[in-house]
Amino acid sequence: MSMPPVWAVARSLTRDRSVAEEKLPKGTIKRILAYADASKALIAWLMILLIAGSLIVVAQPLLSRYVVDEGISKSDRNVVIVGAALIALTAIVDAVLAVITRFVSSRIGEQLILDLRTQVFEHVQSQSLGFFMRTQTGALVSRVNSDVIGAQRAFTSTLSGVIGNIIRVVLVLGTMFTLSWQLTLGVLVLVPFFLLPARWMGRRLQQLTREQMQLNADMQASMTEKFNVSGALLVKLFGNLAVEVRDFKTKASRVRDIGVNIAVSSNVLFISLMLIAALATALVYGFGGLYTIAGTVSIGTLLALIGLLGQVYGPLTSLSNVRVEVMTALVSFHRVFEVLDLEPMVKDVEDPREIPQGPLSLDFEGVTFKYPAADDISLASLEGVVRSDLRSSDEPILQDITVSIPAGALVALVGPSGAGKTTMTSLIPRFYDVTSGCIRIGDVDIREVRQQDLRDAIGVVTQDSHLFHDTIRMNLTYAKANATDEEMIVALRQAALGDLFDSLADGLDTVVGDRGHRLSGGEKQRMAIARVLLKSPRIIVLDEATSHLDSESEALIQAAFEQALRGRTAMVIAHRLSTVRNADKILVLDAGRIVDAGTHDELLARGGLYADLYRIQFAD
Repeated sequence: MSMPPVWAVARSLTRDRSVAEEKLPKGTIKRILAYADASKALIAWLMILLIAGSLIVVAQPLLSRYVVDEGISKSDRNVVIVGAALIALTAIVDAVLAVITRFVSSRIGEQLILDLRTQVFEHVQSQSLGFFMRTQTGALVSRVNSDVIGAQRAFTSTLSGVIGNIIRVVLVLGTMFTLSWQLTLGVLVLVPFFLLPARWMGRRLQQLTREQMQLNADMQASMTEKFNVSGALLVKLFGNLAVEVRDFKTKASRVRDIGVNIAVSSNVLFISLMLIAALATALVYGFGGLYTIAGTVSIGTLLALIGLLGQVYGPLTSLSNVRVEVMTALVSFHRVFEVLDLEPMVKDVEDPREIPQGPLSLDFEGVTFKYPAADDISLASLEGVVRSDLRSSDEPILQDITVSIPAGALVALVGPSGAGKTTMTSLIPRFYDVTSGCIRIGDVDIREVRQQDLRDAIGVVTQDSHLFHDTIRMNLTYAKANATDEEMIVALRQAALGDLFDSLADGLDTVVGDRGHRLSGGEKQRMAIARVLLKSPRIIVLDEATSHLDSESEALIQAAFEQALRGRTAMVIAHRLSTVRNADKILVLDAGRIVDAGTHDELLARGGLYADLYRIQFAD
């Protein structure tokens, strides 16, 4: 007798039944079917293979009946040989069908993963910077990985499992009724006793599995935070290794205990199901044996019924959980659709304009900006439990900013912390869109050009420049994919990294480490500067680009910038006022407004906020 797939049943019972009560938006099923439509030919083949597999399951016991009743009982050697050959052939066909079915099912599932994951990745990348500032990275990665895979698994297992089990139960029970309706009814009487332990133990497995997943997620989050360079540094400076190990061991010990409970509970479920299956077999042997002695049922029929019995309880138990299976699939898809349905705050127009060739002017015309509300820019489910804003979205960060920067001019932004300097520069590459007014480059509103074209024309160096955990070559070519080795080396030397490069055994193939932490703070900043020098954009934005440099390196970089900025429009944020003395114009921001503008000498002569900041820095 073939055993029912109780381990698969046990796995299905760990599904969280709370999902069955969730309310999903209308149209979710229709959207899911749209993905199925892309693989409809493969799905059709899968249905054919499932039907063929179910027919094989029924055919094997019937062939055994034929061999016993028509061959062995009648001493017909030819029937025995032919029947045995057919049983062997069905076994081979069953194995081949199983492999092909698995291939087709996997192809459907993996194609679904590819489509969903690509769509989510592209859509997330199209979101504004504010989305990433609010979103928990781990939650976002989970949507791209875990939820997409969960949707795929639920989709393929639900599709093949539910439909396959329905076909199998109908065919097997139909065949059993044909062979002996009395014994079949007796078998069905035991079905509730088969389902009760499965559902009772299933609730316990669900609770344990949910707790295990939460603990594993907590451990993963903890390791992610403390295994990166910044987290490890913080632990070494302020943490206590013994406490860290004790906390981690406590969580890991709980995971161990839950794992033991799950193993024992699953084994109890397995034994219970097998016990009831054995009782059902005993029932068929007992009553079927009596029917056989009475001549009502043949020996071959009895053996066929016993063989078919093993194919009834497993599928029936799985079908009892079908609502949870289906809702699990729908919820997984809904969590993915939730991300796909979040409209980007910054979008391209349908008919974009071209950016003019040559040097570009930069104009702010009555620009006012408020940070968008949380509901407009992100999802609560991706932010964690805290969803408060640092400042009200009704509070303007910038107010009525009007300034004209001629092509090739260098303009500096100065002012106290929180004045709006970084926010102002972040509007130029459209990290956000202005609330009112407009920004023009080359007399074209930046909202009317493609974001890619806009960002190709702009180079930005931020105060905390990010480097990928990859080689110097990769980090530089990220700005210019077709850059030659010679161009990269020139950019490194212009950024005062010539001595460092000459000391590297692997040269451009040297790995910079996580977030560039194998480099010093100044070297990281100069690497970012080399990257923008290599890109050679027409507009350059520097947000405290020399803040991590020593005086000697800063002097070298300033000289490099004078060369790089020649003929290019530049906007520079600087707290070191000595670095912007030679700017064509200095804009003084305070509380989101331009309160003064002029050259270094003019601003000092007027004695306003700039003069106060200058005196504070150079009080000695």
